[in-house]
Amino acid sequence: MEYAIEAEGLVKRFGDTLALDGVDLTVRRGSVLGMLGPNGAGKTTTVRILATLLAADAGTARVAGHDVASAPAEVRRMVGLTGQYASVDEALTGRQNLVMIGQLLDLGGRAAKARAAELLAWFDLGDAADRTAKTYSGGMRRRLDLAASLVGRPSVVFLDEPTTGLDPGKREDMWAIVRALVSDGATVLLTTQYLDEADALADDIVVIDHGRVIAHDTPDGLKRVVGSQTLTVRPADPEQLPAVAEILRAVTGSTAARDPRGLIVPVAGDQALTETVGRLATAGIAVTELSLNLPSLDEVFFALTGRGADDSDHQNLQEAA
Repeated sequence: MEYAIEAEGLVKRFGDTLALDGVDLTVRRGSVLGMLGPNGAGKTTTVRILATLLAADAGTARVAGHDVASAPAEVRRMVGLTGQYASVDEALTGRQNLVMIGQLLDLGGRAAKARAAELLAWFDLGDAADRTAKTYSGGMRRRLDLAASLVGRPSVVFLDEPTTGLDPGKREDMWAIVRALVSDGATVLLTTQYLDEADALADDIVVIDHGRVIAHDTPDGLKRVVGSQTLTVRPADPEQLPAVAEILRAVTGSTAARDPRGLIVPVAGDQALTETVGRLATAGIAVTELSLNLPSLDEVFFALTGRGADDSDHQNLQEAA
């Protein structure tokens, strides 16, 4: 299997704070790796090391086939980075920002202007292209920042909490951009505290806590490890809840619990759904919801770390910078 990113035993200290304590991870080419963890867990420190902005105290890492320590210039030519905070020059227009970056990447003047125009259109910034960035809204600056990281057509893109502060509509726009990047062959490492975002975008997920990787699997794989499936049934007629409860008890051997959606019961596999459908049909019970669900990533995250994704109890200096 070909990996766009490989890291082994990454260690980083900031004074007395151990930010990374032997991080191992791999990212398959042409995929999205979601990196989850509480504030201060080591996500941003990991990204900065992989992007050559920070040197590890120990361990090795290769990005796009190049060692981040011995060949940082080659790595930088292959990657794009959007950090937690906008890095564009607010005194320049959106177009000038992108053209300047293109020229810094050794694109010719005409090529830099063409690439800037392409990205401005892609990120729906064409109408604001010739306004200074300081007049942009927060969402517009975020989109310009991401556009800036893509000027050089990177094969590996680091997105460090790229949708923080965006409204739901703009978040979904950003999701579409991430999917388009992968469709074009790029590899994306995405750090996020929005668990629905990781669920929607990531092919694989790494959970990092206290500077160590504590889980690495597909979203569904993590859900299956943490908890069993549940079957939810909501009858169209609430008076039929007792009858539905009896059917679920007969199918699963367990007593269903009430929740706002109807009745919910843990099941061992998919067969329970098929049998429940048959029994409901035989009994003539119509339903408005019948679903088989894995635990949510929120439940997975809490089970693995013991706290929510936005909690912090050991924020290190570099992560706070």
